[in-house]
Amino acid sequence: MDIAVKFDGVSRHFGEVRAIDGLDLEIGEGEFFALLGPSGSGKTTSLRLIAGFERPTTGRIEIFGSDATDVPPYRRPVNTVFQDYALFPHLNVADNVAYGLRVAGVGKAERLKAADEALAMVALSGYGARRPAELSGGQRQRVALARALVNRPKVLLLDEPLGALDLKLREQMQEELKTLQRSLGITFVFVTHDQGEALSMADRVAVFSDGRIQQIGTPEDIYHRPETPFVADFVGSSNVLPPDVVMDLTGIRAPASLRPERIRLTREGHEAEVVGSSFTGATTRLKLRFRGMPLTVQLPSDAAPRAPGSIVHIAWDDDALHLMEGGA
Repeated sequence: MDIAVKFDGVSRHFGEVRAIDGLDLEIGEGEFFALLGPSGSGKTTSLRLIAGFERPTTGRIEIFGSDATDVPPYRRPVNTVFQDYALFPHLNVADNVAYGLRVAGVGKAERLKAADEALAMVALSGYGARRPAELSGGQRQRVALARALVNRPKVLLLDEPLGALDLKLREQMQEELKTLQRSLGITFVFVTHDQGEALSMADRVAVFSDGRIQQIGTPEDIYHRPETPFVADFVGSSNVLPPDVVMDLTGIRAPASLRPERIRLTREGHEAEVVGSSFTGATTRLKLRFRGMPLTVQLPSDAAPRAPGSIVHIAWDDDALHLMEGGA
């Protein structure tokens, strides 16, 4: 697989703030790649560096093997979809989609034909004469996508593009984006702070914290085999057991991740005290105190209630306890 985007020792500093610090990263051609992390972790700065909106303080950026470090945004084979859509309210949908082609000097007939084809890609054929104010949030998002795709970029950058949508529409758009990416075969680089969004959409995920990448892997690797306590705690819901507890359980001194759904209630096993519970619809989450630390267990929604203060017994399979590097 060819490399679409490569960061080689890239840093971006804003005064004393190290937004990105010595980043090495390779994104393959045709990948759906997610940059995942909390606010201020460096994921959006990384996206802006790919786009050319920021320049590295140190290091080198390559796009399809060519040094792009000093190449201006308009000369890069990339395009960006923003969270706020950035549509022109005074232009109709077709003219919004064709705007970049107009700036590039493409003739009217050719650019409107290209706009119609781009709108067809995002299931908006026949919407060209409408204004953005006449569209729903999901339709405006599709227009923004069509505008980004109309000039056929090699890399599409998506900066939390679904953040303004409600839950049901966001889930629908997640499916549509993944289907679109597969049909086009181009590289998508997707910034999000939503773990579920990254896990459900991406081929690979880079988890950011404090300007550095904590782990890169498939969604399955990131979820089931986190390499650090930060990744275990941030991605999904996990119980991070400190080294002294893990030492007592396994004889190995290291922090470990134990997902709530891997724990089961048993007649015999480790004792734990019930602190409380919460009903979430599909499941019931039982809050326990285990060896001096809080522990969450995920049970079926029809599980028998357990009164706070009662004692339960818990167990898990050996492979459920995943040892990690770093302190707890």
